[in-house]
Amino acid sequence: MVKQTPIIVIDRETKEQFEEKVLGEKWIRWAYQNSKSSFLERVLFRSSIISKLMGAWFDSPFSKGKIDTAINDLSIDENEFAAPKESFRSFNEFFIRHLNTQARPFSTDEKTIVSPADGRVLVFPKLDEDTFVPVKGYPFSIQKMLPGISDRYTNGALAIIRLCPADYHRYHFPCAGKITQSRDISGALHSVNPIALGSGPDVFGENKRTYTLIETKQIGTMCFVEVGAFGVGSIVNTCTEGDVEKMDEKGYFKFGGSTVVVVFEPGQIQFSEDLVVNSAAGRETLVKVGQPLATATI
Repeated sequence: MVKQTPIIVIDRETKEQFEEKVLGEKWIRWAYQNSKSSFLERVLFRSSIISKLMGAWFDSPFSKGKIDTAINDLSIDENEFAAPKESFRSFNEFFIRHLNTQARPFSTDEKTIVSPADGRVLVFPKLDEDTFVPVKGYPFSIQKMLPGISDRYTNGALAIIRLCPADYHRYHFPCAGKITQSRDISGALHSVNPIALGSGPDVFGENKRTYTLIETKQIGTMCFVEVGAFGVGSIVNTCTEGDVEKMDEKGYFKFGGSTVVVVFEPGQIQFSEDLVVNSAAGRETLVKVGQPLATATI
């Protein structure tokens, strides 16, 4: 039997550690860690059929009854909602909810790069050529994640922001800039949970994903990547061209776990010290969108 090591996360605001509650943990472990589950893993996580069916159900009015359960089970703060929960016509309307304007304050300092999403953060201050290794994970390559454009980010820096069902699922621009290129890449829908990352699938090189290049005044050209995952109905980018300001909305994920990756050219940024320390110790940090992620070095 595979030892079930808990996923421990550090809350940035309280500095306390907590064990993450994983929805569907039993099934994720069975699919990725059980040697007899290869067929199930292939059917569920390499095909988009199940995720599309789940997405259609969560878009339907029949799913509305799950809203109160999610709020209670995941301890979601209703005071942050821009609209009351009674106004949501489906679970996905609740899932992609807007927050009120006071919920996510941020620094307007041009040199401060903010977190693009709520989630559990790992940072890699300097890549080993083009390689990064998440918690309990196998080595992953930006060459596979970003085919055709990875050379400019060799020896650069990278941050992974992993979203869970309890999180606010809209993501925002971490600094001002101009969108110069974007690309959608089709792929699998592996779970982005550390349980899956530690079991071998190349989540960042195989999963469905979209990348956007953003030319900035302070930190060169950064790459913003949305990675789809099991249960994600879709990745929806609501801003796809032109000039953008810090904390403008970039898009949202429908139901499911998902991940944002931001990649920086060499020598452009320095990550916040607490994120560096926690990541070096193999711990993710729970961060909210708009909180400091890094500082421009120039």
